[in-house]
Amino acid sequence: MIAGPAAPCVIAVGGVWFEARIAAGPGVVVVCSSEPRRLGELIADQVKERAHGIISFGIAGGLSPALSPGDWVVANAVIADGWHFVTDPAWSRRLAAALPAAQLGAITAGDLPVTTPPDKADLHARTGALAADTESHVAASVAADHRCPFAACRVICDPAAHLLPPAALVRLRPDGRPNVPAILWSLMRQPGQLASLVRVANDARRARASLFRGRRQLGEALSFPNFV
Repeated sequence: MIAGPAAPCVIAVGGVWFEARIAAGPGVVVVCSSEPRRLGELIADQVKERAHGIISFGIAGGLSPALSPGDWVVANAVIADGWHFVTDPAWSRRLAAALPAAQLGAITAGDLPVTTPPDKADLHARTGALAADTESHVAASVAADHRCPFAACRVICDPAAHLLPPAALVRLRPDGRPNVPAILWSLMRQPGQLASLVRVANDARRARASLFRGRRQLGEALSFPNFV
């Protein structure tokens, strides 16, 4: 899904439909897909057209035990498979100023989510990253290829201590919307996961509300410096 104005803009990158809806606004083109390869293609197409910068925006899994659902992380770097990309310093400072309660630190990213507390703890220990997502590495790679300013800010959805149940791991549809029949099928097969899934839903509501509040604070062009 792509939506936005024809004027020069920043590209907001997410993998979930509500991230895209929240990110949209003046000076922003939204690119959303749950498929990494397709996401990269969509971002690259938009960069060629009109982008001033690229920002990874949405929810993330917590790696630091100090972070709770709804907490913001502003990335100073994105780490993926040994690859380390530093975010634009001026843009990151503006994001942090607009989100004064945000933690500043690295985000790690990969094509698959980190789902268990031991895996989250290990990743945190190895990388020092505060959070993990499945889109920031794609956005950062395209930004590097096109020498485009890059930033990332994410809200914690599932904290480090929580295990994601199977129904929460059902692959999203390509446009970032939930595959409801597959989720229900997972619940039918493993009804014992219902309590955990309700907890995940409650955490997601907190994260979504925080994402919405923070988006208003970030303002036009998602706080991109010197936006024209």
